[in-house]
Amino acid sequence: MSMKVSKESKSNQKTNYLTIILVVMGLIVLVAAGLILRTKPGEANEDIFGFTFPPNEINQPAPELTLFDLDGKEVSLTDYKGEVILVNNWATWCPPCRLEMPEFQVYFENHQDQGFQVIAIEAGQPENEVRTFVEQLELDFVILLDPENKSLVTFQNSSLPNSFVIDRKGNLRLAWLGAINEATLEQYVTPLLEE
Repeated sequence: MSMKVSKESKSNQKTNYLTIILVVMGLIVLVAAGLILRTKPGEANEDIFGFTFPPNEINQPAPELTLFDLDGKEVSLTDYKGEVILVNNWATWCPPCRLEMPEFQVYFENHQDQGFQVIAIEAGQPENEVRTFVEQLELDFVILLDPENKSLVTFQNSSLPNSFVIDRKGNLRLAWLGAINEATLEQYVTPLLEE
């Protein structure tokens, strides 16, 4: 009889675990659907992510990194010394990465005259796919291709998206893991533009 109870108990545990997994998956789908439905294509939306975490504040020399842009031109992070740079590691297949790109575009348009630049480094997709994505969203900041994921190794972060801010002196100042929005950039990056 104890074996029978044991088998029934194991069966109930499996059913309970399966129920929990299904509920969690359902919640994930609902949250993702909510984000998609609240976002209008091509529009920046301050409330797109609900909230973003504050950045990690750091102060160390920025790493050196040289890659190629969509036209095959070699571009180095040091080419933009004297500007405040948002370095973003992203991929065309990454939903949070795709959502934050219009946010970056709006912030870039509002602050490029203050010496601000976005350098968005695409993690491994073919040039034609990246170009199509960039043209669809009308992104006009710097887009670099990274077929060997050198940036992820250099910044020691393989999760996408991730972002880093380099100040005018070439120091790494802020780091985020996950998507960020325009309001977050205003709060944390704009003060660096005023330094």
